[in-house]
Amino acid sequence: MKRIEDFLPLSQATYYILLSLREVRHGYAIMQDVEEISHGEVTMGPGTLYGALGKLEKQKIIAKADVDEGERRKYYRLTRLGKDILQMEYKRLESLVKNASSIIKGMEGEHDDCQKV
Repeated sequence: MKRIEDFLPLSQATYYILLSLREVRHGYAIMQDVEEISHGEVTMGPGTLYGALGKLEKQKIIAKADVDEGERRKYYRLTRLGKDILQMEYKRLESLVKNASSIIKGMEGEHDDCQKV
């Protein structure tokens, strides 16, 4: 059985898809929400999105949600595994930023000492 760590690191697109599924959504709503919560940094077309959703569903990170039978759209939700993966990835990213913060701040204002060859 796979451990949560085996799914990490997530791609930027996958991370935002999982964030978007903090509530049940259909594909188009996921695309819109990803663009909104990433402040336009991540936009995805239907091919990219539905390829990712298919893979995530196969891995049991997300699942189809039960909705009104008359609805032709497919709705998705995070599974418990998906929530755990998202939280662990958040902690991993937070740790990366925290650990590098003072180093990066120390580099600000430094001039590149390398000379062009």
